[in-house]
Amino acid sequence: MIRVPFLYSSLGATRRDIRIQFLLESGLLAGSGGVIGVVGGVAAALVVSRLGYWETIISWPAAMAGFGFSVAVGLIFGIYPAVRAAALEPIEALRSD
Repeated sequence: MIRVPFLYSSLGATRRDIRIQFLLESGLLAGSGGVIGVVGGVAAALVVSRLGYWETIISWPAAMAGFGFSVAVGLIFGIYPAVRAAALEPIEALRSD
């Protein structure tokens, strides 16, 4: 069997398209988790502030850094599955074990 590196999948997606799709998915999942984490952290800080009668200061640069770190980790750990998925032949990807 001859393998052509720029072979298109059965649906017309190139290997590059598959990699981009996987990386976008991992970035969106990590980004939504980051947003949930920031909102949850701000909500928890406000609740503790109200219950404990403490003044709470929320550092927005730190919150954005946490969000950015979340997205970066999602993209970094999404690279390997994206490359593996793009390297699969379409028949191998559709076959179930």
